Amino acid sequence: MSARLEAQFAFLNEADRLKSVMRATTLCDGSRRENSGEHSWHLALYALVLADQAAPGVDISRVIRMLLIHDLVEIDVGDVPIHSADGKAHSSTSVQEAESRAADRIFGLLPDDLAQDLRALWDEFEAAETPDAVFAKSLDRVQPVIANLQSGGGTWIEYNVTAEQLESRVGVKIAKGAPRLWDWVREKTRGYFR
Repeated sequence: MSARLEAQFAFLNEADRLKSVMRATTLCDGSRRENSGEHSWHLALYALVLADQAAPGVDISRVIRMLLIHDLVEIDVGDVPIHSADGKAHSSTSVQEAESRAADRIFGLLPDDLAQDLRALWDEFEAAETPDAVFAKSLDRVQPVIANLQSGGGTWIEYNVTAEQLESRVGVKIAKGAPRLWDWVREKTRGYFR
């Protein structure tokens, strides 16, 4: 039992470092950039509150679990904004490989059963093929949109984001997992991009 607890706390202590990873997205009030720990917490709350936007059969408790761990790899890799390098940085092979190595290291701190469980959940989120992961990805894309709207454009200004880029990089993911939510968000963004 002692060795198991040591491993569990090693992981939890390592996860604390996520609070030091600054993201491109600001808080809704625009006062500062959010950190990845705050982002993960906020997404879990999004899942809880917006559960009615999920497709039938989506397990919100699994979605919350995914969202709580989805960005742990940023401890090693950092935040890679979706609009950086004109949208290419986020999907580059080198970033994906670095994130996979980070997942190996970070989840590898856990006892084997938990490591396998959480790594499988992270892999499922990354693949975005199951209904749970598709909904989780849609929330991961919508939260920064809302923050940018609330902060008067936030990082859209910094990255010169256009309505077309928002639609192609973000909208398609939101629409796939939460189509009614994307309809609402699209209407809100039209007001911004006019």
